[in-house]
Amino acid sequence: MEPQRRDALVRATIAEIANAGTLDITVARIARRAGMSPALAHHYFGSKDQMLLAAMRHVLATFGAEARGALAMATGPHERLTAIVRACFTPSNFRDEVVAAWLNFYVQAQREGGTRRLLHIYHARLRSNLLHALRSLSDDPDALAEGIGAMIDGLYVRQALRREGLSSEASTALVLDYIEMGLRR
Repeated sequence: MEPQRRDALVRATIAEIANAGTLDITVARIARRAGMSPALAHHYFGSKDQMLLAAMRHVLATFGAEARGALAMATGPHERLTAIVRACFTPSNFRDEVVAAWLNFYVQAQREGGTRRLLHIYHARLRSNLLHALRSLSDDPDALAEGIGAMIDGLYVRQALRREGLSSEASTALVLDYIEMGLRR
């Protein structure tokens, strides 16, 4: 029962962040959404910060599984780049709830060490995967990888701020166009 309850609390945390648009949510609200008591939520996670961290681990695990699956199918550096970008913008990774969780993850990382470490790990993995593909394609893979990462982050911010969001396909196309322009330089 414990794994199911933890999962319900993680999903409720993501949903509450999206609903509130901020980290100013309470354990009681999260627990209520998950259909359990605040005391049980505290029992499983100890604090709201730990619940937020577990929610981001869940988001990153979903992204990681999709990225690994896409990369396993890639046969060359261009295909690797495409796979990474597509994984960033799959419907499960680019839906409103997950976008809201990412924005709040960045805010949380400014004040909480565990979240900051998790964000650094994500950035390092993304950079490493991009560099692996770019080294054989670009004279300046570091700068291009940095730009790709910034563009992905920027599209998540824009997605959160738009009344009508960008589609997964449109976001993917924008980043892939940026990559092609960078490779032509």
